[in-house]
Amino acid sequence: MRFPSLFTAALCAIGICTLHAQKLEISPTQALCDEVAILRASGLRPNQAVTIQAVLVDSEGHHWSSQAEFAADSQGTVDVSRQAPFRGSYNEVSAMGLVWSMKPEDKDAMRYSPPRELGTQIIQFRLLDDGKSVAKAEYEQRKVADGVRQIKVQGELHGVLFVPGANGPFPGVLVLGRGGAPQELAAWLASHGFAAFALAYFGYEDLPKDLEAIPLEYFGRALGWMGQRPEIIADRIAVLGNSRGGELALQLASMYPHISAVVAYVPANVRFGGDGARVPYAWTWQGHPLAYILPRRGLFDNPGAAMQAAIPVEKTHGPVLLISGDDDETWPSSMMANALVIRLKGAHFQYPIEQLSYPHAGHLAGRPEIVPAWHREVNRPFPGGTAKGDAESSLDAIPKVLEFLRTSLETAAAAPNSLPNLSPN
Repeated sequence: MRFPSLFTAALCAIGICTLHAQKLEISPTQALCDEVAILRASGLRPNQAVTIQAVLVDSEGHHWSSQAEFAADSQGTVDVSRQAPFRGSYNEVSAMGLVWSMKPEDKDAMRYSPPRELGTQIIQFRLLDDGKSVAKAEYEQRKVADGVRQIKVQGELHGVLFVPGANGPFPGVLVLGRGGAPQELAAWLASHGFAAFALAYFGYEDLPKDLEAIPLEYFGRALGWMGQRPEIIADRIAVLGNSRGGELALQLASMYPHISAVVAYVPANVRFGGDGARVPYAWTWQGHPLAYILPRRGLFDNPGAAMQAAIPVEKTHGPVLLISGDDDETWPSSMMANALVIRLKGAHFQYPIEQLSYPHAGHLAGRPEIVPAWHREVNRPFPGGTAKGDAESSLDAIPKVLEFLRTSLETAAAAPNSLPNLSPN
């Protein structure tokens, strides 16, 4: 009974065996946009060279594509999560390399545009043998997990509360972006078990158009509101922000002792000025402007002003996680994150400090999604970073941010009171 198999093996050795159907499979076929899927081709000849292509259409209608050439292993398979291509859009072992290395086919595309309103997107993969498509696979990326509820917040506060589909209450996260309501970040957190409030503070509905003269008491009210929600564990609330939202997250954590942890993406260690024309400052407290320096100016040439505008991060009552890109061309986030760490250690900060600094990432460092990372260099403001550097920072940071929040909020204890410090500067 062994003779047929031996005979088949001998034929395969000289490249004339009959193969099983060539297949291209991805597992899972549906996943959140921060999750890694495994793409695998099978039914090939040992050492056979094949090409795998990926294509998608973004929300602006731009076509994106990538491709990589692989050599099948001795079993006639290509596992993208274990094998590096010998030629293609990327050149290292990366399970999602065909996704993050995509580039636009349309010349007018500036950067990848995600699905609108937290929608899904379809990525199609094709297996090419000698230039001919022999197998296909389809992958659906989702922005939000099944069962996550959205609660629109209007009136005194503005934004959207995202609540996981399981039974609560849940640890809470106040999510701050740079204009509008950062719903994608909040949806991501809710998809992983946090009740996340995407709070808008300008550039949204009837809020101020520009980032200027924003009263910090507004965020205190938001924290108080979260503490009263039945979906949220009142004494386990973190704050997470990116860019100007990262600056703001650190400022709030230094003021409100019932914030249990803070995550700041590409943050500043100082308060920068506003972006509007009416007044030059961004933040107020008790009706008075807080000290500031002008955006991207004054950080190096006026040390006195920088000292006055420094965020007193050492007053934070919980762990701190900082994420930055060394190639950030919007502002020097890694340098400022380093300054924050030095200040915390100099003050003998009693809580854990974690810093994730990525050498080839820019202002998009660590973003919690695996999507095309290419962006056109002429786009302003310059985000900096390379596609590979930004993608690698995301792949590394995603699980670390989630674990930081889980660990920090599991061990959080109620602060002695909920009143802010009265000296925010």
